[in-house]
Amino acid sequence: MKQQGIVQRKNDHLDIILNSPQDVTGTSTGFEYWRFVHCALPEIDYQAIDLSSRFLGKTLNAPLLISSMTGGAQRSKFINHHLAEAAQELRVAMGVGSQRIALEGKSDSGIDKSLRRLAPDIPLMANLGAAQLAGDKGLDDARRVVEMIEADALIVHLNPLQEMLQADGDRDWSGKLDAIARVVRYLEVPVVVKEVGAGISAAVAGRLIDAGVSAIDVAGAGGTSWAAVEGKRAQDAHLRALAMAFADWGIPTADAVKAIAGSYPQIPLIASGGIRTGIDAAKALRLGASLAGQAAAILDSATESSRAVVERFAVTIDQLKLACFCTGSPNLEALKHADIVWCGR
Repeated sequence: MKQQGIVQRKNDHLDIILNSPQDVTGTSTGFEYWRFVHCALPEIDYQAIDLSSRFLGKTLNAPLLISSMTGGAQRSKFINHHLAEAAQELRVAMGVGSQRIALEGKSDSGIDKSLRRLAPDIPLMANLGAAQLAGDKGLDDARRVVEMIEADALIVHLNPLQEMLQADGDRDWSGKLDAIARVVRYLEVPVVVKEVGAGISAAVAGRLIDAGVSAIDVAGAGGTSWAAVEGKRAQDAHLRALAMAFADWGIPTADAVKAIAGSYPQIPLIASGGIRTGIDAAKALRLGASLAGQAAAILDSATESSRAVVERFAVTIDQLKLACFCTGSPNLEALKHADIVWCGR
């Protein structure tokens, strides 16, 4: 695909998510079916609640990930810089959007070493699609995107459904696990594998763990549906109908987290996909996640300023802290054992 075409597609994605988010939200996350048991006598000091955690060898003030969703337009540079500045101030992790454009063309969308200068102390993760890892250049490209931002890890994103719904998407998904395993084996930094909104099953997680990945981001259903996004931008009626039939496809985020954590408790899990509040984040942590990630929920703030992102995340952090207080959890380890009940579907 020509670089100009990729840029236009990324611009379309931004416009759709910013202008009509309600039209591209897929199924339920599943978090609404879980309720914490309220503790009327918490016996802890709210001010002393500790939300700190460790990820990729660095200490975070809160177990949160800014997972960006950016395109190739000039505005993407400002979005990425705002996110990096906010992540540094908040001391939370950050993962950049796909760096395919930077590899194939001249636009880097602000995804360059300036991000590391803006955010020197946080876990910063590069991003490349599994489709780009196949072939002789896969490992070299992985190294290039890591070096591009001096990343602490590489996110490899899986988006087979989305690729099938793009007129020029990658149709051949054979050999992708072997390509991931090769990158894991030879890349100098840890590899995190994520979906983009359809979730990762426990069975697939097991194959990725066997391949040696360091963490998994479930990126489940319940947030932005990329099938719906591609359906809205499709010019062809056949492709649009195909895409919209899959608008609610995927494994709900809560279900994916619980299933993987139950089968593979040793693997660090990131819960993303429809995390809208600190209570969602608290439920994700209780069900087995190590971090909770937000992308579309903060995109409008990121187009405004780093201060707007900080203020948006400050609300999420306070909601998470209050959830800890109302479950009698002085820290995140205690929250993992807080009483929670299934309300059923």
